[in-house]
Amino acid sequence: MSLGDNPHIILGRIRFLIECIECFRHNKPLPEALCFVPKEVCYKICKDSSFSSTSCSSATSTGSSTAGKTIISVWECPSQSLPSKKLLKFNIEAKKGTCIRATGEEYCNTYGLWVKLNKEQLEEHKSGLDVEEGWILVCKHAEGGDRLVPVESQERVQRQGQLFGYDYNPYTRWEQVVDAQCCLHLGSKPRVAQQDDVAVQKLRYVPPTWTFECDEDLVHYFYDHIGKEDEDLGSIKQYVESIDVSSCSEDPNGGAWCMTDGDTDTYWESDGAQGQHWIRLRMKKGTVLKKLILTLDTTDDNYMPKRIAVYGGEGDNLKKLSDVHVDERLVGEVCVLEDMTAHLPVIEIRIVECRGEGIDVRIRGIKIKSSRERDLGLNADMFQSPNLVRYPRLEGTDSEVLYRRALVIQRFISLLDGLLPHLVPAWDYTLGTFNHLKHIKQFLLLSKRRSALITQCLKDSETSKPDFMPRLYINRRLAMEHRDNPSLDPSCKHAVFIQVYEGLKPSDKNEKMLDYRWPVSYDQWWECKFISEGIIDQGGGFRDSLADMSEELCPSSAECPVPLPFLTRTSNLGTGEARDRYVPNPSCREFHKYEWIGQLMGAALRGKEFLVLALPGIVWKQLMGEEVSWSKDFPAVDSVLVKLLEAMESMDKETFEFKFGSELTYTTLLSDGGVVELSPGCSSTVVKYEDRKEFIRLVQKARLEESREQIAAMQAGLLKVVPQAVLDLLTWQELEKKVCGDPEITVEALKRLTRYEDLEHSEVRVQYLWEALTNFTNEDRSRFLRFVTGRSRLPAPIYIFPDKQGTETTDALPQSSTCSSTLFLPNYPSAKVCEEKLRYAAYNCVAIDTDMSPWEE
Repeated sequence: MSLGDNPHIILGRIRFLIECIECFRHNKPLPEALCFVPKEVCYKICKDSSFSSTSCSSATSTGSSTAGKTIISVWECPSQSLPSKKLLKFNIEAKKGTCIRATGEEYCNTYGLWVKLNKEQLEEHKSGLDVEEGWILVCKHAEGGDRLVPVESQERVQRQGQLFGYDYNPYTRWEQVVDAQCCLHLGSKPRVAQQDDVAVQKLRYVPPTWTFECDEDLVHYFYDHIGKEDEDLGSIKQYVESIDVSSCSEDPNGGAWCMTDGDTDTYWESDGAQGQHWIRLRMKKGTVLKKLILTLDTTDDNYMPKRIAVYGGEGDNLKKLSDVHVDERLVGEVCVLEDMTAHLPVIEIRIVECRGEGIDVRIRGIKIKSSRERDLGLNADMFQSPNLVRYPRLEGTDSEVLYRRALVIQRFISLLDGLLPHLVPAWDYTLGTFNHLKHIKQFLLLSKRRSALITQCLKDSETSKPDFMPRLYINRRLAMEHRDNPSLDPSCKHAVFIQVYEGLKPSDKNEKMLDYRWPVSYDQWWECKFISEGIIDQGGGFRDSLADMSEELCPSSAECPVPLPFLTRTSNLGTGEARDRYVPNPSCREFHKYEWIGQLMGAALRGKEFLVLALPGIVWKQLMGEEVSWSKDFPAVDSVLVKLLEAMESMDKETFEFKFGSELTYTTLLSDGGVVELSPGCSSTVVKYEDRKEFIRLVQKARLEESREQIAAMQAGLLKVVPQAVLDLLTWQELEKKVCGDPEITVEALKRLTRYEDLEHSEVRVQYLWEALTNFTNEDRSRFLRFVTGRSRLPAPIYIFPDKQGTETTDALPQSSTCSSTLFLPNYPSAKVCEEKLRYAAYNCVAIDTDMSPWEE
């Protein structure tokens, strides 16, 4: 939906967007314009020159050709697989150039894309049928061959031209209908084709029990089921046999698979001579390229391609097909090849030149559009009940209803994507964003535009890296003593958090505070010297300090005391998904330190490091500026209180007086154990049965706002580092993941991030390692990751070397270097020994010991 610079179209669509958002929020039928389906569409046969005619010889395919005629089968209903002949109604023999009239109602399943014919349209081909509708197959899913394409009937064009004039061309697409109805038009208003009322009402239908949360669940379900492609070829696997590259950097995050994983935060990075970098695609037979698209990012600086040439052919006999100069301001996709007419077995993308005479290159994604591709959109079969087990709110809803609701959501996202650049402000944390976006945050998961906008906002707000790196002297032995018994040091001055905070204060009035908005390539914010531990900090010590600070703020073990006063444990210890979570301490007034926590969170979002904070969703939502509710969000803080107040509201007077008597007063406990008055001077006033609902309202208000000031300080710090626009484009779950990393550490993910030096992945000691890690719990793997890399969350690269013993078997403990993310793996006699030694090292080997003096420069 291209808007151009027409303000009437932009404003009209924004008004329409607001109307749609209100319909979603209040469970009302969506506007008819968004659900528009034309009453009539004409189709004709389109031959696919890249496939032989035998590919469509079956009567069950789109069409088969005999003596200048095309046979098109009409079915009782769309089938998920090869249709049964019992469902066949009759065959249409279409002569060359003949148009077939159908309704605009489409249906896509695993077999292909179908369109419906009504009774009148069926009668044109066979009279006397006792059926109200029939279905024809437009094209098979992900297959080549002939297909039906929509066209404008020549007879209809002539007839309408005689009636309305030769410029008559009614709007038949829903996007056009939105503009016709909602935008200001100078002159006569555009005509809209007649709509299919039945199909429109199907799309507008809202089940009686449907809620906005159901729409959010549907978005998450759809998001979880798209883009789940082959690990190596990703979204291009149906067109490409294999993908090869000229070279790869040593960083496991920079492999060729990163170009097809659908994640623009990852990239392939070369490691070779300047101008000698290439990507070679071996295409599947019959694939004819219509578009070859690369995803690039100007934030990659000298790694960004400046000039790209594409060659194609067979074997080594390749000819130049295109030569593209890339705009240096580009963030997003660039088409490097289009409109090929024949199949080419090999496509080679050559990076001729990088920006600023850069040596190596980064490519963040490859996409292909081919004549084999069928843009079928959603698949109705994905909404079958067995797939919905993780979404109980959706389970009882008919799959047809879910499919059509998802279709409408997809249209809404298309509308939103076209408007996003107009709704999001430039970098200035004092500005707000289009206010309605906060109501549809979860819908943004399906947006195709926001990733590039987020990248651009972060780039525009970036500052240059500091002139010097602060050097901090940290005594971790004193910090560990404080962690074991915080009461010995009420000031917490020995905690790593406080040592780092004090160490970063400017030493004189001319020295500037760190602003944390430096480029993502600046991945070490300060240098650590750990007293009584030998270390040359090349990143490992810094990452260790962040991990120590995270552990002090939110101890991972419920049995450990909380060594800092800034966060306090919730009441849900050891129960449910929200167990072992922390909220800002309502009684702590050190707002400058809360603001610094927010700045560190912003720095983690912008960079590659993590600050692992176990905060419940209610805190993340408030940091984002989102609304929170008692029933949805507060159970993560105190589920017992939520249930108690629910029971209190519904109980009878006798039960109320029996349970509470005269002991219930207008006070409540906060998360830190403090007692607060719910109404001034009423701390000793007994709550009467008649006033219980007012008491419940006051408790809910007090608890929801208990950490308001502390969260506001954290948010202020976060907004000093990250533009408000970025927070407006992220969901709270995404913010948590970007700040804290991925809490799920699978063996498969670790394998993808691991590289071997002087070892083969097939060696016995390596197999023992993976067997041991498979037996680890998620917490064990997190500890192992920190032992090797200094990080406790993914992604984090791992390099494995043999230890100094070489091939000799041993039961020595493994060694690691967090600065280089290296594990020196001994040759253990069994997987069990390997598991025991790794687990012991992960939990007990924290200090960094070498033979050098800890004070040596």
